[in-house]
Amino acid sequence: MNRLRSLPHEVTASILAATTAFIGGTALHLPPWAIFIGWAGTYLAGGPRPDVLRSMGAAMPAGSTFALVIVLLDDRVGTALGDSQLAMDVVLAALILLVNTALMYAGRTRLLHLVPAMFLGFASYFATFYGGFGWAPGNAWAAWVAVVAMNALGPVFAIAATWLDGSVATSDDVPPAGAQASEQVPEVARS
Repeated sequence: MNRLRSLPHEVTASILAATTAFIGGTALHLPPWAIFIGWAGTYLAGGPRPDVLRSMGAAMPAGSTFALVIVLLDDRVGTALGDSQLAMDVVLAALILLVNTALMYAGRTRLLHLVPAMFLGFASYFATFYGGFGWAPGNAWAAWVAVVAMNALGPVFAIAATWLDGSVATSDDVPPAGAQASEQVPEVARS
């Protein structure tokens, strides 16, 4: 293990990325790209630190849940104004307006404050559902389970990559999410 821990982060992360080929290539037809969404989101939010992991763990599935609600409601009332494309688009737009507003207000809570992570889960759900991923393509619930599981693996991959290369992120290494850009640039780079 010491030899692996001496490899650069770029190599250990690439080794982990290669393992996603085996996740997506199963009979369950899981969306391996959703792992990368959660993985990148973890680093964008400050790295695999406990506070980031808690925030990502709550916000991404919440975002996917809001998207699931849109799909379920659209399935129920999508033709309420008729079956023309325009009528269905008006209903869908109203549903998005309603549910997306609720998502944004949910971001005011302590639990779901990481709104960008909610949108990562939100977008990942739509890509999974409309992309036909999951063990039952077209099934809203199967898509939700598949994307929540795959998004959840993203932070796990971030932890594994950091552990494997021996660089453990601490709160001193990474500025908190929302820090000013000038605070995020090292002194050497600013001079």
